Amino acid sequence: MAKWWIATRTGVSGPFDTDAVREQVHQEPYSWVWLDGKTVWRPAQKIRAVQAVDENGVPIPIPNKDVMAPMPDGPPAGATLPPGFDDSPSLGDRDLEIEAASGGFGSAGITDGIDFRIVGNEMQFVEIELDPGESAIAEAGGMMFKAPEIEMQTIFGDGSNQTEGFMGKAFGAAKRVLTGESLFMTVFTHSGSRGKAHVAFGAPYPGNIVAVNLEELGADLIAQKDSFLAASKGVSVGLHFQRKVLTALFGGEGFIMQKLTGDGWAFLHAGGSVVRKDLKPGEELHVDTGCIVGYTGGCEFEIMQTGGVKTMLFGGEGLFFARMRGPGTVWLQSLPFSRLARRMFAAAPQGGNQKQGEGSLLGQLGNMMDGDGF
Repeated sequence: MAKWWIATRTGVSGPFDTDAVREQVHQEPYSWVWLDGKTVWRPAQKIRAVQAVDENGVPIPIPNKDVMAPMPDGPPAGATLPPGFDDSPSLGDRDLEIEAASGGFGSAGITDGIDFRIVGNEMQFVEIELDPGESAIAEAGGMMFKAPEIEMQTIFGDGSNQTEGFMGKAFGAAKRVLTGESLFMTVFTHSGSRGKAHVAFGAPYPGNIVAVNLEELGADLIAQKDSFLAASKGVSVGLHFQRKVLTALFGGEGFIMQKLTGDGWAFLHAGGSVVRKDLKPGEELHVDTGCIVGYTGGCEFEIMQTGGVKTMLFGGEGLFFARMRGPGTVWLQSLPFSRLARRMFAAAPQGGNQKQGEGSLLGQLGNMMDGDGF
């Protein structure tokens, strides 16, 4: 569970969980927050997980330094600090000044390394804006367009730890093969000396792009194995093994999923429309197994039967569904690619005829495992 400290005009308090610090930020929106394991105080209104919103659900604008509470001179007592931490009180001030000067890419968002915008409605792509020396990573073949100043480099793995030797990089790349991805990824770096340059990444099928700030999330992100599109360099794309056999066999994602860690932005692709569900501790959500795009590491992912024999055979939802239990966040997609592909295959002529058994009782019973109905 994430631990937060908050600095208001009355002093520093904490640690709190995410829900508790969010309530305090709503009372003191011009405060600073510190997430355990990080290295800097951040303006609370810059952190989407805890930021205050108005009566219409719109985030309160990020203030200038004149109305902010005083920023503490150092980390809060009891916070976990990474090795080699540089206790510099200017970090938070500099962070706020960068944001006020940049304004982000359009209205999409600001990151510590990259600005971006997501373009389109149902067939989206993400356009990333890089300053000189900045980099982004993407799956091989995901690029849509780029500026001439941006150089491409193919690497083993995700490039999150380039200090490893060849065998370490090769092992990291081999793990990606287990998730069905390529051995290689591509790094896009602004190699120019001035100005900004753009690179865009498109998804392989119709849907929406989910932008996730891993720093704000305060937890690892577990994603379906074909959903990763791009990220800021430094985000690690690893493996997550389903330890429960039933979940692995009938959860729709297999034994292996992707685990994204780091403190940058990651971009996932989802089929159809996307909905985000924030689950409180103990709160449950029952989901079609193919509709899960990703979830935070604190969520429990289990498999349940859909009901009695009649419901299982004729309910049209397959034999099992997923039970997600909080605390945590779940992202869902309305049209999994596997469902779209099955419908397209069923509609395609097979040797001049329809798919064998299509429309018959036996053909329908043969498809009951996929949860796509009759």
